[in-house]
Amino acid sequence: MNTRVLIVDDSATMRALLSRLLGSEPDIEVVGTAPDAREARVKIRELNPDVVTLDVEMPGMNGLDFLEKIMSLRPMPVVIVSGVTQKGCETTIRALELGAVDCYAKPDGSVNLLLENDGGALADMVRAAGRIRFLRAPSPKVTSEAVARQTIAMSSGTGTRLIAIGASTGGVEALHHLLPSFPEDCPPTMIVQHISAAFAPAMAARLDRQCSAHVKMLESGELLRPGHIYVAPGNDRHSVVAGGSTLIGRLVEGDLVSGHRPSIDALFESVARRLGPDAVGILLTGMGQDGARGLLAMRRAGARTIAQDEATCTVYGMPRAAADMGAAERILPLSNIAERALAGAKAA
Repeated sequence: MNTRVLIVDDSATMRALLSRLLGSEPDIEVVGTAPDAREARVKIRELNPDVVTLDVEMPGMNGLDFLEKIMSLRPMPVVIVSGVTQKGCETTIRALELGAVDCYAKPDGSVNLLLENDGGALADMVRAAGRIRFLRAPSPKVTSEAVARQTIAMSSGTGTRLIAIGASTGGVEALHHLLPSFPEDCPPTMIVQHISAAFAPAMAARLDRQCSAHVKMLESGELLRPGHIYVAPGNDRHSVVAGGSTLIGRLVEGDLVSGHRPSIDALFESVARRLGPDAVGILLTGMGQDGARGLLAMRRAGARTIAQDEATCTVYGMPRAAADMGAAERILPLSNIAERALAGAKAA
């Protein structure tokens, strides 16, 4: 069955290019295009597309406001198509927090570069988005007052030297709800989120503004310190933990692992080897199986392991794979994960 797509972009040239790019795929049907939110709203009702591609900078109602209405009134898979300017990156990350399932980076320079350099990436995103069915209730909005109430005090002497988190589709939204509950003196925390390298720094910067702990991009060879959350840069190297009594984060070259680079499995397996029972692994929403094998390695090494439950996942793919192979000690709703990860008790 074909994936039916509605393209929303204020640029006629971009609408034509995206239509050409996606329409050339035998299993994708471009059912319509719209230049703004007003026309898109009408066409969503008339055409009932499986997926919407959405530009975020549009006249009238901007893409963020339109996306928020979509996700509150008629949740459906939305792929953001955005430029990689600083403003574009920050806006895209906000869109992912609101529930967009993926983001596609428009190339700098001539729009014709999109046709030359795409390599099937947008079509793959659309296919993946088309397999998502929104069955969950919208996540509660995070306010500064709620964060202040929910921030969890760390128990002294927990034995947890590091927390490792993996996420993919829907992960930016999940991290937006999970990490503000981490206290300013949380254990060093490493994150692999499947996201374009163009958008990863903006994601880290936005999370840093929301969290008590300091969120930053991981630099190879840096000491991993309490109160710091380290985000893996996208695309070219794996993020792993090294060291002994002093923990060090490293970015290492290597082949794809479980279809990804950086790979959640690569991170989790390095944590299992280096830290054994002195770590916590968390596997959040995402498509595929990356992270399941690594979470199993962590559990076998004695670490506490947690997978997000189906009801709160955008895509219950990676957590399901972990649950099926017995990798997850606990399967929890997103709202309960921080408390369990930071709890002093290590018993199952």
